Amino acid sequence: MEKKKKILIYAICLASICLCVLSIWQIIQFFQMRKEAKEESNLLNTIEIENTEMENEENIVEEIPPEIEETEKIETERMLKVKKLQEENADIVGWLEIPDTAISYPVLQGTDNEYYMNHNYKKEKSKSGSIFLNKDYDWTIPSTNLLIYGHNIKTGTMFHDLLKYEKQSFYEEHPIIRFTTEKEDAEYEIIAAFRSRVYYKSEKNVFRYYYFIHAETKEEYDDFVSNAKKESLYDIPATAEYGDALITLSTCAYHVKDGRMIVVGKKLRNSN
Repeated sequence: MEKKKKILIYAICLASICLCVLSIWQIIQFFQMRKEAKEESNLLNTIEIENTEMENEENIVEEIPPEIEETEKIETERMLKVKKLQEENADIVGWLEIPDTAISYPVLQGTDNEYYMNHNYKKEKSKSGSIFLNKDYDWTIPSTNLLIYGHNIKTGTMFHDLLKYEKQSFYEEHPIIRFTTEKEDAEYEIIAAFRSRVYYKSEKNVFRYYYFIHAETKEEYDDFVSNAKKESLYDIPATAEYGDALITLSTCAYHVKDGRMIVVGKKLRNSN
C-alpha cells in the first residue's frame, strides 16, 4: 500500500512538473509571438529613405492637380519605404494598415497560399506567419480583388482586430483600410463585414467569397458585392460599382467549425 502511495505521489509530482514546464513554454511562446509581431508592425517606421527630402504625405496628396496624368503621380514616403523593403524580400507586395488598430504589416505574395502561413517576411519559420495576398492575384491586369489572409493570433496581433468588426461601432470608428504598394498609396472604404466559413464541395448555393479574385463580367462582380452586402452583420451605406477595385481581408473565427471573419472594401477614386 505504501509503495502504491509513493508511486501515486511521484506520478502527481511528475505531472505537475510537466504542466509547469508546459505553462512556462506557452508563456514564452506568447511573448515571443507578440514581440515578433510588434517588431514587424513597426518595420515601416524604422526604414530610412536616403537622399530624399519628403514633405508630409497628406500635404503631397493635396497638392496633386486633379488633371495630373496617372504616370506623374508623386511617390509618397510610404511608397518609397515599400520599395526599400522589397530589396530585402521581393515577395513583399505592399503594406496594409487599418489606422488606430494593431493591423499594420507588410503583405507578402508567394507562389502558393501555404508558405507565408508559417513564415515571416524574412522567410523565417514563424507561428504567426505573415499577412499574405492570394497567389492568384495578377498584378499585370491588375485583378479585381485583393484577397488578403492573416492569422487570428490570440496575442491580439496580425488579423485579430478584424473580429472587432463584428460590432458596428468599431466599423464606424475604423471605416478605412490603407494599402500601399511601390506604385500607389491607396485607401479603401469598407462596404461589408461578415462572418462565413469554408464550405464543403458538396454544398450548393453558398457564398464562397474566397474564390473571388478577378471578375470576368459585370454580373460576376455584382454578384460578389451583392452577396457581401447581404451577409454583412450590419448595414453599411457605402457600396461598390463595377470597375471599382476591391480589397477583402480574411481571418479565422470560431463561431463555427472552419469559421472566417471577412471585411471588404472598395478603393476610393481620389487615392494616390
